[in-house]
Amino acid sequence: MDRQRRVVRELLDAHGRTYADEAGIRLRDTPQPLYRLLVLAHLLSARIRASVALATARALHEAGLRDPHRMAEADWQERVDALGRGGYRRYDERTATQLGEAAELLNERWGGDLRRLRREADGKVSELRHLLQEFPGIGPAGADIFLREAQGVWPEAAPCLDAKALQGAERLNLPKDTERLVELAGDTDPAVLAAALVRAAVDKDVAEDAMRRAG
Repeated sequence: MDRQRRVVRELLDAHGRTYADEAGIRLRDTPQPLYRLLVLAHLLSARIRASVALATARALHEAGLRDPHRMAEADWQERVDALGRGGYRRYDERTATQLGEAAELLNERWGGDLRRLRREADGKVSELRHLLQEFPGIGPAGADIFLREAQGVWPEAAPCLDAKALQGAERLNLPKDTERLVELAGDTDPAVLAAALVRAAVDKDVAEDAMRRAG
């Protein structure tokens, strides 16, 4: 157990940062940060490097496409161009369409405010996951990404360590049990723990470095 705690501590010391934070999103339970997180979850759920998804989320923000009203009002080419500036070229045309459709759905059904979606779910995480998947481009993986990042501001989702985070735990020779992992992390925000474990899952060098440092 002591070594497992050391592994978790080394991992968190080096990689304890949420993806939202890395994308420049100061996550709060307010409409714009939540919407930007939804877009980030969409981008991260594609088969593309996380660094490209993060750069693209920043490019969309810099282009002014930071809320569902602006996203819906932008023309398709404007969205394609912003995606391209972030390096998101493999899926840019389809993603540009999906981002527009998702923004329209959010505006029409929930008044552009994901907190209304949350209220509709009425504290049920399974319903949150279901409603998130109604957005074009958000499948099970995207919903999991959103919830693991949002759990600090939507506490009913916590602790949320999705399948990818648990893959990271396995690579680190840690228990694939959410409660035990949270215990090993002490008072660390579960969203930070989840992000660090995901980084270990997608990059074996991250895992090997943490284990080597733990001794």
